[in-house]
Amino acid sequence: MATNIGMMDGAYFVGRNEILAWVNATLQLDLSRVEEAASGAVQCQMMDMVHPGVVPMHKVNFDAKTEYDMIQNYKVLQDVFNKLKISKHVEVNKLIKGRPLDNLEFLQWLKRYCDSVNGGIMNENYNPVARRTKGGREKTVRTSQKNPKSLQTSNSFNSSVCDGNGIVSNKIPGTKQGKPAGEAPTADSSAQIRGLTNEITELKLSVDLLENERDFYFAKLRDIEILCQTPQLENLPMAVAIKKILYSADVKEPAAIAEARDVVVVGETESII
Repeated sequence: MATNIGMMDGAYFVGRNEILAWVNATLQLDLSRVEEAASGAVQCQMMDMVHPGVVPMHKVNFDAKTEYDMIQNYKVLQDVFNKLKISKHVEVNKLIKGRPLDNLEFLQWLKRYCDSVNGGIMNENYNPVARRTKGGREKTVRTSQKNPKSLQTSNSFNSSVCDGNGIVSNKIPGTKQGKPAGEAPTADSSAQIRGLTNEITELKLSVDLLENERDFYFAKLRDIEILCQTPQLENLPMAVAIKKILYSADVKEPAAIAEARDVVVVGETESII
């Protein structure tokens, strides 16, 4: 069972669209952004699904809006982790701020964990809506179940009009008799629309993948920068050289690489002397 998952694990390369689809399908929700799970309620219910009876769902607030209410949800989640001996550090202060990258990474880890428990198979006997409404403290969570709109009829759409000859006819306002309200699209235009729609979908997926990859490597560079800024390392030749490359104005600037190499060589020479 995977609890300690390294940053290079394939779990962290799962895109946000796939994560959202997994959350919505599993819990019958209708989230459109990963930061909508910042309150911690989604994570609590995921643990409730894979470990029935462990999560006190009556303490989970699905309508949490304030940071205080969100923190209470994460306290419930942390208690569950402690019961299950899951050594996962939850950065609550970052998650409740609603930052997309932090929430995406946590949901990526959560999916990897849930898959390791149930093999990626959803529990068909688990009723997420019932667990939220009966066990949770929320009644207005956004679900994927839409209420059908009631059909309404109006006499304005079918009025009887009497002409000068006493003949009664039914007319629909805004349309002319004998002519269709709109022309059906041709086969060529329909095919073109489908083709453009598929192309837009593919482009959106590509953008999501690129954004996820960009965010991932930016986070790694930020970790390296923080490491090089620690008092114990910031004056070491290697740390100085790395910062010169990180802070160079041009990523392809050969002078920055050469200067960084010189710093390392000089540092090694001084250490030998």
